[in-house]
Amino acid sequence: MALLTVKNLTKNFGGLCANSNISMEVASNELVGLIGPNGAGKTTLFNMLTGVYEPSGGTILLNNGDHEVSIGGMKPYKVTAMGIARTFQNIRLFKGLSVLENVKIAMHKDVHYHLAQAIFRTPKFYQEEARMEKQARELLSIMKLDQKSGELADNLPYGEQRRLEIARALATNPKLLFLDEPAAGMNPQETAELTELIRFIKERFQISIVLIEHDMSLVMNLCERIYVLDYGKMIAKGTPSEIAVNQKVIDSYLGEEV
Repeated sequence: MALLTVKNLTKNFGGLCANSNISMEVASNELVGLIGPNGAGKTTLFNMLTGVYEPSGGTILLNNGDHEVSIGGMKPYKVTAMGIARTFQNIRLFKGLSVLENVKIAMHKDVHYHLAQAIFRTPKFYQEEARMEKQARELLSIMKLDQKSGELADNLPYGEQRRLEIARALATNPKLLFLDEPAAGMNPQETAELTELIRFIKERFQISIVLIEHDMSLVMNLCERIYVLDYGKMIAKGTPSEIAVNQKVIDSYLGEEV
């Protein structure tokens, strides 16, 4: 049973069909790429898979251990509770909060104290806060942001804001992580470091990762399988070596050199 199974997923905006009959699978502990030209419908697909948009048709099934759960149309907070996290093409941090607070706030679904315990500052409250702070600092250390924990998120350089957004997503304890153009705006050195970081995250946390990315060096070096969208339709799927020589993909997106 695949971790995520998508069947004939469609999204219409009035008379515009942004995604048409998309089918795909993601296995456990797999790293998958989603590529295609601008306007191909990649982010729209991510938005349906994470509850931002309700599908116009089709099904989204998530493996919940011993059975599959339909999550199509489920609210984003419920999708997160099911074990799916994401980052965004345009960074969405709580810029007025500290780096540490941005990570801790993502742990709310796993908080084990009640409102009364928080108000009266009971031992349970302090135990849980200490646990969350320890976990948050561990994530920041992995992202090489531990020395910036007290700074405002808005004051971080662009590349560090990207890493903080990934840390916040990981703080929800996902089994499936969607990354929307994580290398956007990065220089070659930062992209190379991000490639190794994503590979490390997959192995360290034993999670599946699906990423949208235009940097083909990152996609081809990192992903185990690739799906290709064009004009809202799935035109190809396969390994990086298969995608690199697929004539449909070359004509619509890659050009003659990969």
